Amino acid sequence: METANILGVRFNAITLDDAVDAAMERIRAGEKGYVVTPNSEIVYLCRKEPALTALLNRACLVLPDGIGVVYAARLLKQPIKGKVAGIDFAEHLVAQMAREGKSIFFLGAKPGIAELAAKELQKKYPGLVVKGCRDGYYKDDQEAIDAINQAGGADVALICLGAPKQERFMAAYQGQVNATILCGLGGSLDVFAGTVQRAPDIFIKLGLEWFYRLLKEPKRIGRMMSLPKFMLVVLKTKLFGKGAK
Repeated sequence: METANILGVRFNAITLDDAVDAAMERIRAGEKGYVVTPNSEIVYLCRKEPALTALLNRACLVLPDGIGVVYAARLLKQPIKGKVAGIDFAEHLVAQMAREGKSIFFLGAKPGIAELAAKELQKKYPGLVVKGCRDGYYKDDQEAIDAINQAGGADVALICLGAPKQERFMAAYQGQVNATILCGLGGSLDVFAGTVQRAPDIFIKLGLEWFYRLLKEPKRIGRMMSLPKFMLVVLKTKLFGKGAK
């Protein structure tokens, strides 16, 4: 599978449909792995945390969830085919899982949100088998592991704990969790539950989903500042090569 190197993070250069097909092949084969969906904020954070880069690169799928990563790929002449938003990947994956009667577990968000997300997704995709739900407010990781395993495990577990906590969880415990695929999806459960609205299509098509989120949540401005910093590093890398500071 072709990859693109963006500041040391190796993204899979595939389309949304290809990503879903690849995940389903692993599910059918019972081949364990975890899926990460880094945006520019996470890639920028990797510059300070080499261990985070390593665990991202160990994922079975590394999907470019952010227009900043796509722009970076164009500047660096890396073969990313386009943005593959984590929530779009999850939606299409769930649809295919429902058609094949596959099972899922939801971990994360505030109490009650995972259950609501499960209900809404089952309503939309009736063949989906929900093994269980657990909110993200636990004191010890073992509680989360036990919740999944005691539910009988699942073909897929959506790990929605926010980045980079969810990536560290998946990398550390994929061998202990009874699920074939672990998928880190940040705040997606809130969107599936209907408690948070995704940006209108026009913002998504224009690559301005980040701007819509900023308008809705101005307190995100601190986090959003990583985008121009990320692009500056990308530009320096293009001009001066690997290792530009």
